[in-house]
Amino acid sequence: MKYMIMMFGSAEGMMATADPEWIKEMIGFMIQIDKDLTESGELVFNAGLADGSTAKLVKQTPDGVITTDGPYAESKESLVGYWVVDVASEERAVEICSSIVKYSQVVELRAIPDGPPEV
Repeated sequence: MKYMIMMFGSAEGMMATADPEWIKEMIGFMIQIDKDLTESGELVFNAGLADGSTAKLVKQTPDGVITTDGPYAESKESLVGYWVVDVASEERAVEICSSIVKYSQVVELRAIPDGPPEV
């Protein structure tokens, strides 16, 4: 089963406030988990994202399409990176999330269905 694991935070805020040693540890962890998931054959793809302060929102309004600065959520934290994994069980996906959450207060796990819902 495929899952998307989403990590939330603020890259800009982290760089401004976190201990540089913690940042180095976190980056080392991210490099290692990517290697581990690749070697186990569970990684489908992944990416880190630019800070949410660089986001743009494109919205349809009654007056047409408008573009505004993002991120979408009214929050200091936004999606900073993600992994798509193909694992044997939800329990394995939760296990992966459990290791990531040390570096993010919240990690969201969402199943990726094989197709659209039946109507």
